[in-house]
Amino acid sequence: MPTSRNTTASCDEVWDVLANGWSYATWVVGASRIRAVDGNWPAAGSSIHHSVGTWPAVLSDVTRSVGMHAGRELQLEARALPFGKASITVRLHPIPTGCRIEIIEHAITAPFDLVPDRIQHILAHPRNAEALRRLALLAERSTAP
Repeated sequence: MPTSRNTTASCDEVWDVLANGWSYATWVVGASRIRAVDGNWPAAGSSIHHSVGTWPAVLSDVTRSVGMHAGRELQLEARALPFGKASITVRLHPIPTGCRIEIIEHAITAPFDLVPDRIQHILAHPRNAEALRRLALLAERSTAP
């Protein structure tokens, strides 16, 4: 079950934000700073090295691209220390007024992967809705006159 949001930005404009690894902490809820971005981001196997939390309780973390279809889909594996890893897919769909952005997130490590997908979605929905709001605002800003 995806969380979705429509934006007036085009799929290409949203993709430009996703493809800029340095913007990750701006739209991902919980990420506080970027430490490094692989030069080939968002190609499969590339990573964003970031931190989560607020100072002084900041943890080093990493999000890895596991696949992409430029301009349409980004598949990520995010560590969420100390909670394990999650599989995250962001999909972009063109609509007449811009783009519909969808995000799907599932825990992939024990014990959280034992939680039914529907419950995982309910728990992740508020954070993912805020992430999509931020992502849309960044992409829309690129279209502002």
